[in-house]
Formats: sequence, structure tokens, C-alpha cells
Amino acid sequence: MSDYKHTLNLPDTDFPMRGMLPKREPERVAQWQQLDLYHRLREERRGRELFVLHDGPPYANGSIHIGHAVNKILKDIIVKSKSLAGFDAPYVPGWDCHGLPIEHKVETTHGKHLEPQKARELCREYAGEQIKEQLSDFVRLGVIGDWGNPYRSMDFANEAGEIRALAEMVAAGYVFKGLKPVNWCFDCGSALAEAEVEYADKKSDAIDVAFPAADEDKLAAAFGLAELSKPAAIVIWTTTPWTIPANQALNVHPEFTYALVDTGERLLVLAEELVESCLERYGLQGEVIATAQGEALNLIEFRHPLYDRRSPVYLADYVESEIGSTGIVHSAPAYGVDDFVTCRAHGMSFDEILSPVQGNGVYADDLPLFGGQMIWKANPQIVDKLREVGALMVHQPITHSYMHCWRHKTPVIYRATAQWFVGMDLKDADGLTLRERALAGIEATRFTPGWGKARLHSMIANRPDWCISRQRNWGVPIPFFLHKASGELHPRTLELMEEAARRVEKEGIDAWFRLDPVELLGEEAADYDKVTDTLDVWFDSGTTHRHVLRGSHPHGHQQGPVADLYLEGSDQHRGWFHSSLLTGCAIDGHPPYRGLLTHGFTVDAQGRKMSKSVGNVVAPQEVMDKLGADILRLWAASTDYSGEMAVSDEILKRTADVYRRIRNTSRFLLANLTGFEPDRDRVAFDDMLALDQWVVDRAAQLQARIETAYEEYRFLDVYQQVHGFCARELGGFYLDVIKDRQYTTQADSLARRSAQTALYQVVEALCRWVAPILSFTAEEIYEHIPGKRRDSVLLDTYYLGLATLADDAEMGRDFWEQVLEVKQAVNKCLEDARNAKTIKGSLAAEVILYVDDELRATLERLGDELRFVLLTSDVRLLPIAEGPTAEETEIKNLRVRVAASHHDKCERCWHHREDVGTHPEHDDLCGRCISNLPDGPGETRFYA
Repeated sequence: MSDYKHTLNLPDTDFPMRGMLPKREPERVAQWQQLDLYHRLREERRGRELFVLHDGPPYANGSIHIGHAVNKILKDIIVKSKSLAGFDAPYVPGWDCHGLPIEHKVETTHGKHLEPQKARELCREYAGEQIKEQLSDFVRLGVIGDWGNPYRSMDFANEAGEIRALAEMVAAGYVFKGLKPVNWCFDCGSALAEAEVEYADKKSDAIDVAFPAADEDKLAAAFGLAELSKPAAIVIWTTTPWTIPANQALNVHPEFTYALVDTGERLLVLAEELVESCLERYGLQGEVIATAQGEALNLIEFRHPLYDRRSPVYLADYVESEIGSTGIVHSAPAYGVDDFVTCRAHGMSFDEILSPVQGNGVYADDLPLFGGQMIWKANPQIVDKLREVGALMVHQPITHSYMHCWRHKTPVIYRATAQWFVGMDLKDADGLTLRERALAGIEATRFTPGWGKARLHSMIANRPDWCISRQRNWGVPIPFFLHKASGELHPRTLELMEEAARRVEKEGIDAWFRLDPVELLGEEAADYDKVTDTLDVWFDSGTTHRHVLRGSHPHGHQQGPVADLYLEGSDQHRGWFHSSLLTGCAIDGHPPYRGLLTHGFTVDAQGRKMSKSVGNVVAPQEVMDKLGADILRLWAASTDYSGEMAVSDEILKRTADVYRRIRNTSRFLLANLTGFEPDRDRVAFDDMLALDQWVVDRAAQLQARIETAYEEYRFLDVYQQVHGFCARELGGFYLDVIKDRQYTTQADSLARRSAQTALYQVVEALCRWVAPILSFTAEEIYEHIPGKRRDSVLLDTYYLGLATLADDAEMGRDFWEQVLEVKQAVNKCLEDARNAKTIKGSLAAEVILYVDDELRATLERLGDELRFVLLTSDVRLLPIAEGPTAEETEIKNLRVRVAASHHDKCERCWHHREDVGTHPEHDDLCGRCISNLPDGPGETRFYA
């Protein structure tokens, strides 16, 4: 037996089977940095159509978690896919640096009573350290961006830009100062944004309290009575006894029916439908003696149960009649938004609103009965005092969902304080309110997924004015001067704000805090107070479009302050999407984005939130160290980001299996390009074998679908399409079929060069398809492809060398689809025969296909090459009527019979042929292989 190995074109490549991603990826990152890849891309795409994704800044505190990784990977996939499509797609990463979490961290480390300037210095230093750590992880993920020059909200230029953004909103008339209930955290000592409030269970004192009637004649008349036969009271229900000292009104629903109930000692006013449940709760017997519509009770006055003042009834549609309540709401305008609005609408001035709770949660010392006490500790004393004066009807502790600070996890309250607001319903010079502009902007925005539109619309339609002021050290100042007597802004406020911005641009926010007002106001300084409030951190990030996107900024783009896309988690409908929309509409009259893409939160395989206590946290750093960043990137692309994104070690292992399929397919493509020089050996599409034309055509069709999927941000489709192509068309069909031709035909034959041309074109396209997702692996594939290479696949665009079959091609798409169906049916029968020990392998088999006339005509077009397509040594076609009925296939017009070949095996191609052994010099070869020896005439193949 001779050794014919040297006569075969065996695959060979340096592209390794194992990715070794944790080891190789950092090396690739270093290579990108050495190339200065980001700026190379900017230079090469200069002048192309712009696509700008504006980065929503993560907060500069703590290591990145899996949610951060998802967010940055999705952004990177989009930016790279746009670059692949030929756009100039810059990506400037950013960080949110001001705010309470950093200030709180510094206080925890260095103490609470730091000198303010020192505290700001330490906050800036801490934020810088956090950014370095996070930046390193983002770069390790393979995210390409302007990492050497990111934007940070604490950069002096950005702090100054924020002040200028505020000035533009002041000029437009949207900013005002007012007393209004805002979310207030005692631990923060500051107002909280809506996004900084979360809900958790809290144990509270639920009490029913009787307010004695102050105007009995009016109350009697409302119920159609000449007079009241005994004392009367109206009963309220509340879970916040601490608000009773600040009660200033009572609310009833104008359309509810209220009952006057005789309980023996006194008359009680209750919602009619709740009389029975209330009396049972109070342990009383009673009789309804009269009823009245709520509207009839309007403005009737009752006496406060603890203080010598009156509480009038105001009508309110928000009053509910749920079981457990009384149908009457007590109103403390300083501690409830609805209460505040109703009392103000009835003429109560700011000065008349009682606000005894101080910023630390302690009652003011001058509050009778409870002054100087913390409100939570005062609750039981208030209950006891109400019981003592005979006003307490019942006291029942309950557990209910209640507002908590998202940082301190402690209960927060609504508290009326003097704050700066952006007015949602103030009209601008064009007569439009900010709410109207924002709602119109939402209509003009493209949402992915589409449900985000209704969510953001609802939030804007129903939101109150935006409280933008905070009482903290570490934040951008609100650089206002207020007249000490009138409380009005200085008449030169806009001019003074610009001067403040110039100083901050040079020296940072400390320039304002250490400013002596005399420097700007001269002799007027004695008449003005300098405001020391800071801006809400959502104002920080929400105005970045103004000073990061504009052309005048180092990061700016000539298209102006409008990004093509904002991409963040679904919580940002009430966060960054929200604040950016309002500031964009206030400053420019339109949103700062054309599209919003929302992704869900990460959960474990059981749908549970990631938690260290549960032990289900998946840390991106650990995944990169164990599996590689490309596995994490592939998982992100393979997950439907429109909902919750499940991740676990098991899910990542399955993702790694898919990765291996793509990698091994790429390795086969590369290994079979041995000796192929594209400029010398490439075969024109029209001269290629039919099967090779088909696979190039399939790749061209797939590329069109992938381009559309990337354009529409459907990364799951890209993943499925690429994986399916590798598994079905390539791994399940084409690559198996061409092995014989690749290995056994002469090295420079048309049969082999045609297949190599197809492999070359497919791998050129494939590595670009996956580059936005599997960036590290795509680079590795790319540099192993023969021919001239760029320094990086990421500098390239889609491969344009793919051709398509004509609609009238003799062996067109329908033909090969039918052949593929037949092959899949035959494969199943061959597998059954192997399992039954009828054959050892497919090349040891001969098959008979029983077909109808139509299928026979199709298959006969392949002639003898049908056996190469089916990977058998021989194929015969017989009429279907002669075929067995027991061995039916899924194809109705096909029956298959498999038998072991009785011919000898060719030692070179392993086919079993009757002409093996007929040649005296090569008695172990078939005639085809003899012709394919280097000194032979060569084999002619037409189709496969």
C-alpha cells in the first residue's frame, strides 16, 4: 500500500482551534491601543455620513457590574456595525461624577464634618479613581472609543457648560423658585429626584381621627337638617400621624355620598359606603340619620383636634373610598403633593403653609406639644395625645409599601421646601409649555422597543414640575443672587451666570463657592444673598447633549446637539432619557436624540435579581478571566434585550458552545485556503462550480439580512443568522461536500480554486459580520485570511466581493434548496444504517433513491456528481413506484434504500469504486484519483 498523503491538499492553518480568549484578548487590546485604532477610524471615516450614539454616563462609583457590561457592549456593537456600514461613528464615553453617593462615600471614609472645599477635593479625587478602574474594565470588554479623552461631568468645561445650559433655561422662562413638597431624605439632608426613590415595606401607625365640627349650622344644612342634635365630627384615616400637627384642611370627593351617623355620644361624618366597615373597626353601633353629596360639604370648617385652628373642607377628585379608609382625607399641604396643590388652589399663600418638620426630620422647637422631637419617635406620642383628647377613633399598626431613599434605604417624606424648579406648564415665547414641547418630541422619536414610547409619554404627561436644586457640597452650583428683601433674582442674572461659567471653566465649581459676591456685584453685594444650592445630578447628565455634542466642544460633532441614538436600561425612561428630553426641549425646542433604545435588566436563570446574598451575581471581570470578553459579548448579542436578560454560568457555557461552532467553522475555511493567493487564484463568479456559486449567493443574501438586522438593532437576529449559516449551510452541507474536491483534485485545478474562491469570499464576509460582536475573534480570523490585509478588520467595511445568482440560473436557489432537503433525508437514513451496523460510514454506502419524475429530473442534472453531494460512493435513481413503503422520508416524493458497497475502498479518496485495483501501478486507487495525481490529466468537475 502506497502513501498518497503528499498528493492530497490537506488543510493547514496557524489559526488555533482553541480561542484562549482570556490570554489573547488583552494582547489584542494592547495592539489596538498601539494602533490608536479609534483615531485611525475617525481619520478614515472623515467626511462620511455621521452616526452619533451619545453615551449615557455611568456613575463613577464602584466596580462595573454585569448591567454596565451589557450596556457598553450593546453600544459598542451599534457603533462598530455603523462603522462597518461605512458611517463615521464616533463614540465618546462619559461619566457622571457629582452627587450624593460619592459625597456619602467620602463622608464615610473621612468623616461628616469636613470643610466644604476639602470635601469637594476628596470627592473629585475619589471619582477620578473610580473612573480609572471602570475605564480599564470597559476597555477590556473590547469597547472601542475615545478613552483618552472621555467627557466627565466634573470636568471644568462640562461644569461650566451645565451652568450655561441652566442660563438658557432661565432665559426661556422655565426656571422658578417656589415652595413645594419634594421627596426629602433626612439622611441625605436634601431633596431627592423621582428616580432616587424606591419602594419597600414599612410598618406604620394607621389611625382614624375625629375633627370636631366648628360650624354646626352649616353642617346641619348640608345634610338637610334644621340643626344637629348632638356634637358632630368628621373622621379621617391616615398612616402618617406625624403629619397631623401640620393639618390645614380636609378633602372629600364631590361625587361621593356622605352619611351623618348617630353613634350615641356624637354624630360622625363618613363616606356612606364605608359606614358599616368603619363602625365595626371602631367597635360602635350607629344609625345613618341623613346623607349628602360631597359637594354640599365644600368649605364647611372643622376644628383641629390638637390646636386652636380650623380645617376647612376642600373638594378633591383624588379622594378614594377603599376599605380601611373613611372617604375623607386630611390635608397637610407641606407634606403631600395633592394636599399642596389643593390648598394653593383655594388661595392658601406660601407663608400660610405650616412646615414644622426640619431637614433632619425633627420638629421645630416652637411646635406646641411635640417640638424638638424626631417625627418617627413622635408618632406614638401623637397617637397618645389624640386618644387623650378623645379624637382617636382607632389605632392599628400596618405594614405597607412606602417611599425609601435608594442610597440609605431609609424612609423619606414629602416636605415643602423652598427649591428651584423647572416649570412643566410655563409657556415660552412661542406660547408652548415645556410639557407640550416634550410630548411633541416624543412623537418625533423612534423607540426600540416600541413600548418605550407609551411609557415615556405617560411619565411626561403626568409629571410635576422638576425640582432641580439640592443642598449638597459636591455638585454644580446654581449661581444666582437673590435680593434679601424681595427674594427676586438679580436683574443681571444671565450676565452674572456667564461670568460664573467663565470662572468655573478655569477653576471648577470651587470658583463659585469661594466667590465673594463683591467681586461680581460691587456695592450691591450687601443687598443680595449668594445661592449655595447645587443642581440635581440628573441635570448634570441631562444637559450633556449641550456641551458634549455641539461642534464648539472638543467632543462635538458638526451636526449639532442631536444624537442619532441614546441607549440605556429601561429605568432611564424616568432618568437620563427623561431629563435629557426636558433640557433639550427647553434649550433647543426639541429632544437631543432621534432614537431611544432600551434594554432590560440582567437576572439569573430563574428570573431573579442579581444579589450577593442570593449568590447569583455574575461578575463581568470573572467571566472575562475565565471565558473571555467575546463570550460575554456573544451572550449579550444572543439575548433579547427588550426584556429581562438572563445570565448564569450555565447560560454562558452554552454561549461558549455556539462560539466554538463559529470559531471551528472559521478555522475550516481558513485551513482550506492553503496555497490560495486571491489576486492570482481567484475564480470569476461565472466560472465557478455551481455549488460554489450557490454558497457565495447564500452569503450575499445573508449579508443583506445582517445589514438590515444591524441597522434595526436586532442583534439576536444577527446571532441566529450567523450561527444558522455556520451550522446548516456550511457545517451541515457545503463544507462536507467540498472536502473531497478540496483534498483530492489537483492543487491548481478549477475544481479546487473555485471552492477556495468561495471559501475565501465567505470568510472575508463572515469575519466582518461578527466583528461588531466577536471583535477579538474577528481580528484573529481576519489576519489569517490570505491576501492584503488592513491593520484591523474594524477599519474595513462590509465585504463587497459577494455575487448573487441570477433569477433564471439553471441551478438556482430553488434547485439547491431541493437538493439540500434530499441530502438531509438521506443523511438520516445513512445515520440509521450506521447505527444498525449496515455500514461503517457514508462513503462505504451505496444508496438508491426512489423518486418521482419531477425530482428525478432535478437530481439527474448533477449527473455522477450527485454522489459527491450525498457523500456516498454511488447513487442510483429509480422510479418511486419500485421503492419500499416502509422506509418513507419526510419528502413525499422520495424513498431511500441504503446498502453497503461491495467494491474496494480507494486509499486516497476513500470512495468504494469498481475500478479500484484496475491500474497496475496504483492497484489501491480508483481511476479518478489516478487522474488527480500530480502527473495526471486531472479531474473535471462541473457542479459539486
